[in-house]
Amino acid sequence: MFEYAQPLNRLIEELKKIPSIGAKTAQRIAFYLLSIPAEETDHLSEAIREVKKTLFYCTVCNNITNVDPCRYCTDSDRNDDSLCVVEEPYNIATIERTGAFHGRFHVLLGTLAPLKGMGPEDLKLEKLTARLGNGRVKEIIIATNPTAEGEATAHFIVKVLKDYDIKLTRLAMGLPVGSDIDFADQVTIKKALEGRTELKE
Repeated sequence: MFEYAQPLNRLIEELKKIPSIGAKTAQRIAFYLLSIPAEETDHLSEAIREVKKTLFYCTVCNNITNVDPCRYCTDSDRNDDSLCVVEEPYNIATIERTGAFHGRFHVLLGTLAPLKGMGPEDLKLEKLTARLGNGRVKEIIIATNPTAEGEATAHFIVKVLKDYDIKLTRLAMGLPVGSDIDFADQVTIKKALEGRTELKE
């Protein structure tokens, strides 16, 4: 059975550990890294070392940051009355790119996923409820993914926060803009029907 030289084989095996990187992609990345000048690979390895050394989770919202609290928590231009709850720090960038949300964020760092060992205690919701103590938050937007885990997590958050005098909303789900209704699956159509909005002139 063919094997690459051990250092190259080790690099491919390490790259395969990255989510969504399969064997062929790992092999292509490894050969690309071999083809570039050594100083470029030095820059890459230094960048990896730097993020591991200098980044950590914000003590307020769990976002990845190099200052504590993070810039979203300290930005005076953001309003305190709405709080968007997301699964992972990278979800913040997706919402920020819309330019439509100007409130604060809270990152769960995962979802309820018993098969992956993620239970209610792993969501650290006590940090979220602690943020509601000052009475400034009027609405919590639950922006978990429309997956089984994301839905279960959203329902769990609603149950935890049911006694708070706060409006709880969920991101609308349904047909993506520019798509054809014939290509949508039954669950997407169902969500689109449930989340339909009234048309006005």
